Amino acid sequence: MSEELGRVRQMWHLLEPLHAVLYYAPEAFEEAAALGYRTEERWPGYFAWRAAPLGAAGAERVVETFYSFSPGMVREYIPAAWSTASPDAVLAARTRAVDRAYRALFGDLATGPEVAEAAALARRAAEAAEVTGRPLAGANAAVSWPDAPHLVLWHAATVLREHRGDGHVAALAGAGLDPVESLVSFAGIGAARPEVFASRGWSGGEWDAARQRLLERGLSEKDGTATEAGRTLRAEVERRTDEQAAAPWRALGTAGRERLVELLGPLWVTVLGSGLLPSETTLGIGKV
Repeated sequence: MSEELGRVRQMWHLLEPLHAVLYYAPEAFEEAAALGYRTEERWPGYFAWRAAPLGAAGAERVVETFYSFSPGMVREYIPAAWSTASPDAVLAARTRAVDRAYRALFGDLATGPEVAEAAALARRAAEAAEVTGRPLAGANAAVSWPDAPHLVLWHAATVLREHRGDGHVAALAGAGLDPVESLVSFAGIGAARPEVFASRGWSGGEWDAARQRLLERGLSEKDGTATEAGRTLRAEVERRTDEQAAAPWRALGTAGRERLVELLGPLWVTVLGSGLLPSETTLGIGKV
């Protein structure tokens, strides 16, 4: 990996947990419940929070953009989510959830000068992101920027996260990996146990069929581990993902990026130390 692409991946690892707080914070579950969503599991809120920038999207649109989730699972929650609350109401509640969660996590730091500086830098990078052909990044970029710096930071992290995710989907499709094959091949390189991906809704039969397709392509062994060709293909997917995510960080410049790394460090440590996020999220698994 080149030095530049290593920096691009570093920024993703720093920002991903700051974005993902929305899906696990108790404050977000409370806001989802206030809207009328079931909160005994996280998925009703997750699909609403993440899809709301797309408007009242149908299931097929969400299947296309979320990619790694089984279509059957998506249809459990979409479009029913919009019968519970409108996308505009979800977006407003999403902002309240992040506001409350960040204040609870970071205390006085949330409204301090370091977060304000980090927010300004992250916004510069997010506004430099080209969102043409990137549906989730484009939808989030079209949402009005909040005023409070800590909310600006979360919004910028979200635009950049979805910008990378849209590029990752393109890289997977370009490599000929369909949604379930993408997960099977990721498990095959040892990124996580297959059980980690069970939450994406694929049946055992669908998983086994995808493994068989990869076996026939020479990308997987019979036991599901990746062959050398399979590892090479996954490495190429990640390289292309990093390349397609690089432009915002070039626009920020080396000094701006290094300062942002410095400012994000304490926030990253706090989020990971909180225990809110599962380990697969902190490792970057499930970025789509």
